[in-house]
Amino acid sequence: MLPPLATWRRARTTMNATTPIQRKMDQAIELLERRFLERSELIRLLLLGMISGENALLIGPPGTAKSQLARAVSHLFGSEHWFEYLLTRFTTPDEIFGPVSLQQLKMDQYVRKTEGYLPAAQFAFLDEIFKANSAILNALLSILNERIYFNGREKEAVPLQFLIAASNELPDDDEQLTALYDRFLFRYEVSYLQNASSYEKMFSLPKSPLPVVFSLYDVADVQTQAENVTIPEALIYFLYRVKQDMEAKEYRLSDRRWSKIAHVWKTSAALHGREEVTIWDTVFTPHMMWDVPEDLTVMREIFENQFTEMLKLELENDLPLRRFQQMAEKWKAKESDLHAFQFKKEVGAKMGKDALERNRQLLEESRTELEETARDLRNRLLQWQKREQDLTAYVFEKNRLIHNPEKYTVKYAYLRIEGERILQQLQKTYRTVFDQEIAGTAYDYTL
Repeated sequence: MLPPLATWRRARTTMNATTPIQRKMDQAIELLERRFLERSELIRLLLLGMISGENALLIGPPGTAKSQLARAVSHLFGSEHWFEYLLTRFTTPDEIFGPVSLQQLKMDQYVRKTEGYLPAAQFAFLDEIFKANSAILNALLSILNERIYFNGREKEAVPLQFLIAASNELPDDDEQLTALYDRFLFRYEVSYLQNASSYEKMFSLPKSPLPVVFSLYDVADVQTQAENVTIPEALIYFLYRVKQDMEAKEYRLSDRRWSKIAHVWKTSAALHGREEVTIWDTVFTPHMMWDVPEDLTVMREIFENQFTEMLKLELENDLPLRRFQQMAEKWKAKESDLHAFQFKKEVGAKMGKDALERNRQLLEESRTELEETARDLRNRLLQWQKREQDLTAYVFEKNRLIHNPEKYTVKYAYLRIEGERILQQLQKTYRTVFDQEIAGTAYDYTL
């Protein structure tokens, strides 16, 4: 078995072995980030949704480039099968699904000519989605979820790969609108630009047409691979714990959304060439959990708490904090008794033979376990410090869609700090009981 640091270095060497689809994703992200400022996370989220075949909803005021970004994502495929429409209360089904065929109508067949309309599109953008009337909503529900359009008496499969919708506001408590809302797994609140540097760049953004980067075969390949990806039991329980934490705060998701979240995890794993989902495939989950934008903060907190615990478990082989913590607590609880025994020995206090032997054994056991545990923990922490020097590259290798790897490198630093706290506790207990330092555990806590 490789030592921890060697394992880490081996993982780094795989970074250059990127697959064609990964290189295409990198290129697409770079192209889109040049044109859309302060949209790094959203760009990655949309690309993951596109590969997963899940719909996305953008919430935000007019003028935040929602429709422009949607077009840009579809242009990366060079697809001519693009459909776009601004919905109002007065929009008719003919405008979305195509006109009724007069020739078929003469034969008592109510069939629409869908070519050039939503049922024939591979990519689509629907603005002000929640202003659609009931006649349009009924047809949209099956298109968004089952990718089926009921054209007269016929049930037609639609080629829709990805639909982005936008709205300036969220739907009211209308049953049909709620059902429509649930069909959008990815949700994102888009705001105006915030940084001064973005305003400086805004007036010199690239205007040239985007090149074709992907083909639908790329998507089909990833989705085929995703079907064979498994979710380990630990991550199923992780998802269930997130669900429990949400419900404890009176937030609930439909079973359909939980199932789709798991599907996105599997897609992410396939995209990164894995046959099994890891904790790194779950990082975008909070954007699939909220119902109103104000809830995102709560969703992130719930998710991040469980993510950190899961990360600890994943890293147990390298830094088994739970085992070290249990050992520190074990001897801290006995610290007073051991110290009292040492004091009684020094002053020559009388003790029964059994008590004397029992405390001697306990003292030697504490010496051995404290020394071995502290030295083991200290050596692991030193190894941990070395790997922290290149954590950004390691996180990118785990999930190349992460736009802020620093957020996750901080988590590793927190784990190290927790380990340092445990080491201090072990050293303190040893000093209290034996009135000396543990040899071989010198550590610089100022780093």
